[in-house]
Amino acid sequence: MTIPAVSISTVSTPTVSTPAVSIVVLNYNGLHHLHGLFAGLADQTLRDFELVLIDNGSRDGSQAAVAQLRTAFNVPTRLIANPQNVGFAAACNQGIRAGKSPFVIMLNNDTRPEPQWLEQLVTTAADQPDVGMVASKMLFAHRPDRINSAGIALDWTGIAWDWRGGEEDDPAETDVQEVFGPCGGAGLYTRALLEQIGGFDDDFFAYLEDVDLAWRARLAGWRCLYQPRARVLHAHSATSGEGSPFKSFLLGRNKVWLLAKNYPQPWLNRYLPEIVGYDLMASLYGVATRGDAALMRGRLAALAALPRFMAKRRAIQSRWHDVDNWRRLMQPVVPPWAVSQRYTHLAAGMDRPA
Repeated sequence: MTIPAVSISTVSTPTVSTPAVSIVVLNYNGLHHLHGLFAGLADQTLRDFELVLIDNGSRDGSQAAVAQLRTAFNVPTRLIANPQNVGFAAACNQGIRAGKSPFVIMLNNDTRPEPQWLEQLVTTAADQPDVGMVASKMLFAHRPDRINSAGIALDWTGIAWDWRGGEEDDPAETDVQEVFGPCGGAGLYTRALLEQIGGFDDDFFAYLEDVDLAWRARLAGWRCLYQPRARVLHAHSATSGEGSPFKSFLLGRNKVWLLAKNYPQPWLNRYLPEIVGYDLMASLYGVATRGDAALMRGRLAALAALPRFMAKRRAIQSRWHDVDNWRRLMQPVVPPWAVSQRYTHLAAGMDRPA
């Protein structure tokens, strides 16, 4: 998509040196979240960072509030103001291009990181040259004893979910583990990785763009580590609305594009019957239980645009580096009731108190 002209405002004191980290935050009518975000960033033990905040045409006074919050919390901030909502993926790419820092972090506007969050992410990424991604431990803001996400999990049917979503948190957890990729709500990417394979796919608009980026990175030989000491609170799905038809449409569409671009042919051929079967069940379940055909409409929209994605597929598949780098982290196919349990456990953590 074509990104409209933007205005860029530096509301921080200009610095000569490039900060170690660019924290990219997308905001869309999220004024009520910004105080917590700035407060969390102000408490970070690692101070060598800049905040690049992209506002996607908010009408709630967010842009005017950024300068006040920067001053109040002393957070170096650049504001990129889009006149309209260009989507999560395209806006984040604007933020990536705006900086030159060796580490880029995607952070949702409805988060509040704990003080050592940034330091833990950067230290983990700096230790090993083949680690291009680091996943945070995201906790539900209203249930901080429950994990929202510890990274991306992906099974052979192409179903992605938040690894360990809904599990009880262990604050003393320290074991760093390898995961498929980071959740884009609080994930670190090295600039070396982004320059090699590109950023998010603008066509996705929102949802599954982080899975797409992680899969492309895996095919190119990059690894991702989960750092449990990088803790951040998250108000889940605060912008688009959990379970909204718009979200269902995007998930349905982007799932097809995700597989069309990234799934290596031998394994796609092997699992295609299961992929089609599970997709049909998910679409029909949405119609039968909620009268919601958005998921089905998304699938059909994806198929209509599929020829355009074949060029992307050819470019990605030509960059295979190590088959086992992605294959060994794929999760097994499970029965449909077990698939739904993944989201039941997640929903248990999402339940708001009455």
